[in-house]
Amino acid sequence: MKCKRRSTTVAVTGVLALSLAACSGSVLPSDDEPSRSAAGKAVRIGLLLPEKEATRYEKFDRPIIEKRVKKLTDGRGEVVYANAGADAARQRAQITSMISQKVDALILDSVDAKSVAGSVKKAKAAGIHVIAYDRLAEGPVDGYVTFDNEFVGELQGRELLKALDGGGSKKDKIVVINGAPTDPNAAVFKRGALSVLNSTVQVAKSYDTQGWSPARARAHMSEAIKALGADEIAGVYSANDGMAGGAISALKSAGLTELPPVTGQDAELPAVQRIVSGEQYMTVYKPYPKQAEAAAEMAVSIAQNRMIAFEAFAGETTDSESEENIPTHLVQVRALTQETIKSTVIKDGIYKVRDICKGEFKADCAAIGLD
Repeated sequence: MKCKRRSTTVAVTGVLALSLAACSGSVLPSDDEPSRSAAGKAVRIGLLLPEKEATRYEKFDRPIIEKRVKKLTDGRGEVVYANAGADAARQRAQITSMISQKVDALILDSVDAKSVAGSVKKAKAAGIHVIAYDRLAEGPVDGYVTFDNEFVGELQGRELLKALDGGGSKKDKIVVINGAPTDPNAAVFKRGALSVLNSTVQVAKSYDTQGWSPARARAHMSEAIKALGADEIAGVYSANDGMAGGAISALKSAGLTELPPVTGQDAELPAVQRIVSGEQYMTVYKPYPKQAEAAAEMAVSIAQNRMIAFEAFAGETTDSESEENIPTHLVQVRALTQETIKSTVIKDGIYKVRDICKGEFKADCAAIGLD
């Protein structure tokens, strides 16, 4: 996946000072802009989310998209929802169902980007617009909303190096636990991370993890510990928080009392709590509200045939294996460590301090000033 800046003039969000040459997304239009003149038009938006293993989908993405669609359509818009439960065949059947229900547009977070291509073609043939969400689906999608995924991997890699003595060296053995090989995002995260890690540390073991499964990640980590020795592992690159939890479980089972730094992604509550306690070093905070609102914005705009607003809002383009110049809206990300919990998930209202600092985590929160 490659992001390219469009020639369209758009307002641009302030990007992070730590962002490299990352493409930046455009801001959401305010609710009183002239582009809202078509807001009262009723539309039906199909929302297809990939799985329930990550808590974000039911907790953030779905309710935020539903709320935003209502807002953009003066309460007349409807969201038709389905979750595939990590089953690609089920998701294809759900798309067929959405086609029969004659939705105006689909927001599609694909389980398997390639296998869904035929279903995307069927939706397009039925006159239904398709917005790829979070993962870039193959086939004739009309738009794409995501984070700068290569930068996510770079950020994880850089933060892992910061956690190592002296910024790391070729003597440091790193275990790399990547995401699912069927997920195009996983390859981009991996590429970004390795662009930072390969030149500095030794990638001693590397695994691709079917289904982003925490249980499989634990098995991979156990295999790496057996091959390398627990005390020889300087750090663990885990592509997301669920797998980080599996890797940490394996490290603890191996008898380690002082864990190596472990990365993650998604800022899930258990991961934030592990960061508070020191078991996990960092995660990547991806502001789901902004991503979800952007997807609703693009879907409603194209469903209402407001193409000038749609094109301007996209701001960038992306190429997939099957399509070129897909209008794309990118949302920026931040590293979440003990030092940045307050300025990320607390500030944005994702969690309250009382959500994080309960039970066994109260003392840890107090120790880092999070109380």
